[in-house]
Order: sequence, then structure tokens, then C-alpha cells
Amino acid sequence: MSVSDKRGVVELARELVALGWEIVSTGGTAEALRKAGVPVIPIEQVTGFPEMMDGRVKTLHPKVHGGLLARRAHPGDRAALAEHGITPIDLVVVNLYPFRETVAKPGVSFEQAVEQIDIGGPSMLRSAAKNHEDVFVVVDPDDYPRVVAALKADKLTPGASPGMRRELAAKVFAHTAAYDAAIHGYLTKDAPGWPERITLALERRQELRYGENPHQAAALYATAEAGIRDLEQLSGKELSFNNLLDLDAGLLAVAAWSSGRADRAACAIIKHTTPCGIARGRSPHEAYERALATDRTSAFGSVIAFNVTVDRPTAEAMRELFVEVVVAPAFADEAVAVFREKKNLRVVRLPAGEAAGWDWKRIRGGFLAQERSRIAQIMDEASWKVVTKRPPSDVEWRDLRFAWAAVGAVKSNAILLARAEAAIGIGAGQTSRVDASFLAIHKARQQGHDPAGAVLASDAFFPFADGVEEAARAGVRAIIQPGGSVKDAEVVAAADQAGLAMVFTGIRQFRH
Repeated sequence: MSVSDKRGVVELARELVALGWEIVSTGGTAEALRKAGVPVIPIEQVTGFPEMMDGRVKTLHPKVHGGLLARRAHPGDRAALAEHGITPIDLVVVNLYPFRETVAKPGVSFEQAVEQIDIGGPSMLRSAAKNHEDVFVVVDPDDYPRVVAALKADKLTPGASPGMRRELAAKVFAHTAAYDAAIHGYLTKDAPGWPERITLALERRQELRYGENPHQAAALYATAEAGIRDLEQLSGKELSFNNLLDLDAGLLAVAAWSSGRADRAACAIIKHTTPCGIARGRSPHEAYERALATDRTSAFGSVIAFNVTVDRPTAEAMRELFVEVVVAPAFADEAVAVFREKKNLRVVRLPAGEAAGWDWKRIRGGFLAQERSRIAQIMDEASWKVVTKRPPSDVEWRDLRFAWAAVGAVKSNAILLARAEAAIGIGAGQTSRVDASFLAIHKARQQGHDPAGAVLASDAFFPFADGVEEAARAGVRAIIQPGGSVKDAEVVAAADQAGLAMVFTGIRQFRH
């Protein structure tokens, strides 16, 4: 027995002693068992060597690994045990140094991190797991009660638990693989270029009722990074596959105004992973009402995300709308009480800042990996350039900044109309940019918004002047877009002819 996570270890040890087992232990685990009155054989009594090098070497010894790897039914292995005075070891209870937890702490030095790379623990686990037909191996404290029950059954009926032994052995190799992946990730995180190999260690968080459609089975897996593993559901029925996709899209949509930038509330209303409404306000209630006004029709059955704490007035304002999920970094107790009146409404607490790590997309037989688009890079105005004769007014600049931050959450081709830091029309997922412009204007008018005087953001350049001409006919007064088309001169000339202001950002925001 040698564990970093000491949950339940004393209770397990007492159960084992009661069943007639002898316990060999090391370091802090041995001390914890002794203090609890559990008899322990120190590892040095087994190996004949003291622990050395500050505990770096203690279990790497033939008396340990011979006792683990010996096949009980193999005559040669039994003879080797007898010749070298090795006692078989029938149960291994080990979990590893907290490497991932250590490197997640701020200010940890490289030397401190390296000292948390466990050597003896994985070696014992792998030896025991290889020989699982003869050795029980337990890496997860949650398995202690079922192991005790199996040992009691095994004592009455020897060999009664071969399936469980294999299951526990498989769990060990999954655990050590994830552990090694974390170490590899730490050692290569600052290396230039792309690593030759990447190991994704994913932990199942929950099974889902089904996937995108009822005939597809599904489950949620999480990495060790901050994100979905931090999700806390406060009320409502089980989250679905599509709910999880949409709430992640919602957090992306409000990320530009989250963390240190959360000086004002932002709200995004998501349908099918793209915003149908997005706005800022002086309070979450105001931000919600303004986001809802973007497109009240599409908001039915949506996921709604906030960048700030949701209060009671906001929750009360949402009473009349059918909503699948509300996600925010925090909720007032009074708001949760209002939301709980709708039993099916899922209320989820999850931080709304920028996502960590690389962005992955699945393709057949592989993954595409890319750097995430960072808000600071997208919103770096040092690279922006006014390209028209007329520069934007102060009011237009405010709305252009909002629209540029918001359009990056919309699926391409993406066009977003905005006024007073609220979207009034969104054209998403179209196969041509002029169609996206037409749709954004159509949606705005459909919901009672007048595009005249609004600003427009395009996630990528206008390949032709037609999209600008469409916007100008609707009364749009300023446009922000990346630029970079071979027809930029024609596009700018069309804007000048219509008296529009246009800003090139020099950076694209495609989102497929």
C-alpha cells in the first residue's frame, strides 16, 4: 500500500487485516496506518535495503517486483520465489504522486514539477496489472469497497473474480497512460513547433441520453484543462449532447467581455452553436433583453450565456421564454430559486473566460489541431486601418468594436449588424457573403429593427463589392472587416461612393 490520495486507505487496511492479510507499506502511507493502529511491515524489511535518495528509491527491487510478477501456477516462477526468498504479493493499492495537481499551481518551478514524477508507483502498478490473474491491483480509492467485497467472495470461492481483476488492470493502464501524457504535455508545452506525437488523455465525466440524434449513443469526456470538467449543474434535467455544444458556443460568444474585461454584462443567445442574439448592457437583465431583441423568434429553445453573475431580475425576465440551458460564471441564490420553477431548465455554473490549450477538430481517422484565436490578438487595434475617405464617428467606433468581437462567434460566412452594442441582425452559415449580408438585413427588418445607421462586421473579407452595396442600400453607415481581397480597391470604392466608413483589421475570424 503506497498512496498519495489517502481517502479510505485506513478503512481499507483495517478490512484487509480483519481478513488475515499482511500489509507492506512505504513512507507517509505507512505512517498514516501506524497512527491508526494498523500493523504495517515497512518496505525496507522486505527488500533488505533502506529507502534512499530522499525516497526516490524504495520499491524498485526484485523482492517487490518478483513478488508481483511471479505466476503462481508456473513451476519456474515458483522455484525462483523459493530460491531467492521472495514472498508473493497478492494485492497492490497504489496511486501516484500528484503531478498534474502540482503543475497546475501558479509559480511551481521545473525542479518541483520533476520531483512529482512518480517512478516506483507506475512500475508497481504495471507489474501487478500485467499479472492481474494472480494479483489484485487498485489505483482508484472509489474501488476500495468493491475490492473488499470481492476479496471476501474470493476467500470463499477462489478465483471468483477474474472479470473484475481484468477490469481493474485495464483501469491501471488507462491511469498510467494519462499520467505519462500529462508529463509529456508539461515537458513539451513551451517547445517550438508542433510535437511529433500528442497523447490525448480524456476522462469520462458522464454518459448522455443520446448524441445529436436519438439513435446515436454518446458520452462526455474531459481533458485535464480548465473547462468542461469545472461544470456544475445547479438544477434542471440531464444535459444533452447538443446542450453541451451550445453552452460551449455561448461561453465563446461572451468571452470577449469576460475575465478582466467584465466591466459590463454581456449575454449571448445560442441556437445550433451560433448566436441568434448577442448584446452588452449595464446589467445582466438589460444585456438579456437587448440580446433577445436581436431575434425573438429564433430564441425559442435556446441556450443563454452570460459573462457575469445572473441575478433575480434577469431570471424573472426569462420566465416567459422556453430556454434549454442558462450558463454563467455565477448565480444569485434568488435567481436559482426562480429558475427551479421550470423543472426542465438546466442551470449551469461555468467560468466564461478564454478556453485553454489547442483547438481540435475531428476528421475521419485523425484530428486537426490549431492555436486558438485569442481575444487580445483579434481586438488589437494597432493593426486596424481606416481605408475609406470618411473615418468612423466615435459612436460608430464603439459599435464597430462590439460587432468585431461578436462576429467571431458566428458561423461563417458571418455578417453581423449592430447598434448601441447590440446585434440587430445576424447572417450565419451562408455559402456566399452577399447572401449573409442579405440575410442579416432581412432578419433585422423581420424583427422590427431598422438597419439605417447600424454598423456591420464581416468575419472575412468581401470578395466583391456586392456585399457592401447590399449593406449601403439598407442604410449601414460603417463596416469592419479583415480586408485582403484582390478586389479590395473596388470594395473600398463602393464604400466611399456610398459615404460609408470602413475599417480593415488585417485578421480573419472564420469559424466552421
